[in-house]
Amino acid sequence: MDDSTNKSSWWQRLSGGLTRTSASIGGAITDLVAKRKLDEAMVAEIEEVLIRADLGLDVAGRVAAAVGEGRYDKAVTPDAVKAAVAAEVEKTLLPVAKPLAIGGGKPFVILVVGVNGSGKTTTIGKIAAKLKAEGHSVMLAAGDTFRAAAIDQLKIWGDRSGAPVVARAPGADAAGLAFEALTEARNQGTDVLLVDTAGRLQNKAALMDELQKIVRVMKKVDTMAPHAVLLVLDATVGQNALSQVEIFRNTAGVTGLAMTKLDGTARGGILVAIAAKYGLPVHFVGVGEGTDDLAPFSAKDFAQAIAGIG
Repeated sequence: MDDSTNKSSWWQRLSGGLTRTSASIGGAITDLVAKRKLDEAMVAEIEEVLIRADLGLDVAGRVAAAVGEGRYDKAVTPDAVKAAVAAEVEKTLLPVAKPLAIGGGKPFVILVVGVNGSGKTTTIGKIAAKLKAEGHSVMLAAGDTFRAAAIDQLKIWGDRSGAPVVARAPGADAAGLAFEALTEARNQGTDVLLVDTAGRLQNKAALMDELQKIVRVMKKVDTMAPHAVLLVLDATVGQNALSQVEIFRNTAGVTGLAMTKLDGTARGGILVAIAAKYGLPVHFVGVGEGTDDLAPFSAKDFAQAIAGIG
């Protein structure tokens, strides 16, 4: 399969996965614009539509203002308004659309954080499969030692992707496991080590202590580790994702984001609000369960998909 076929099939999956978000934005815009000229009231209603889709007050205001510019008292088409929305959203997303660059450490250690249920373990499995397909050797560390299901799930992904998994019995010390995995990955000359972690926000202080301990013990093996801290966010939680970014950024030193489950929500706009507020690189977006349903983030594709273009 060539790159263009790959790209078009991903575009179909992305736009298909974002249909609930694009229906809430594009559908509402079509209804608003269909029978009247553009005036201040319509611009205010468009802004309201964007706020409801979780784009955030600042972005919604900016986008609505851009839609109104030079168009007042004119008949406008839904397509023209959607194009203006997409263009403004793309401007917000372009600075954060950055691929996850592997390099600068051997192994290159990616610490993966996020609350339970965000799709963290599955995302690790999908990234492992992608890295293996690109020719990297990969090792996985089952650092969510609190949940037996997370350990088992990571082992399944390890089997699927052909990546060895370092795991211990449930309840084992996560920092000790991370130390062991990094030592082993180093001895074997592995390119990338992906470390899963627990995500129990009910006891925030204990969880954050554990994350910081994992980082401390890995630095004993490699002072530069972890080379990346990837926060996995579940799009279906909407505004709660903002507070998760705040918590994990402050305690775990998040360097980039992956957003999952965009196909399960009309609130995909939350990614735009997060980009505008925090400016953290967005590495991956996910729109389904399959390995190919996680892909590098493209600002233009995402902006067009949520505006309902194409």
